[in-house]
Amino acid sequence: MSGNEGRLSLCDTPVDPVALADYWLALLPAADELSVENHLFECDGCGERLREIIQLSEALSQLSRSGALRVIVGEAFIRHAAAAGQRVRQYDFAPGESVACTIAADDDLLVARLAADLSGVERVDLSFFDPDGNERQRMVDIPIRADMARVIFHESAVMGKKSPTTSMVARMVAVGQDGSERLLGEYTFHHTRTIPGPPEWEW
Repeated sequence: MSGNEGRLSLCDTPVDPVALADYWLALLPAADELSVENHLFECDGCGERLREIIQLSEALSQLSRSGALRVIVGEAFIRHAAAAGQRVRQYDFAPGESVACTIAADDDLLVARLAADLSGVERVDLSFFDPDGNERQRMVDIPIRADMARVIFHESAVMGKKSPTTSMVARMVAVGQDGSERLLGEYTFHHTRTIPGPPEWEW
């Protein structure tokens, strides 16, 4: 390690990596954002860690644009994808609503906007259940802001194109510090396979 690298790594009060990531994604409250920004002006070490986080974020963004991931995204991501010429299939859900959905062979992204009241909520999980009520996956502590009116969920377009005709239930829950859960919304997807040929997986 060079002397310069050692100097960059030193910081008496390093900013938490999660806070750095939230700063880059503009998810911090205004007061916290200003505090992190002031620290970065004075700290080369945390600035270097932020640059590493930005590089990782950009790599993950490229992977997200491939349509292969099940991930939470922002409106800016959808706008950028559409402006870049990607075909985005989108569905809007209110809590308790069931929506008929599908995906075509030429769709690049598959997006669901899940409306919910997120005021006063610190942690939110998004779980997915098969038609028999079995939890198949849980996205833990998804990125949110209290002023958000909806969570934008990007389903894997790759998996969607391989899917049979089936149903899936998504449940958004607020999770308390004691592990207790409060339902924020339940959303039912009734997927119809429209791509020719047999599906490549079943529940």
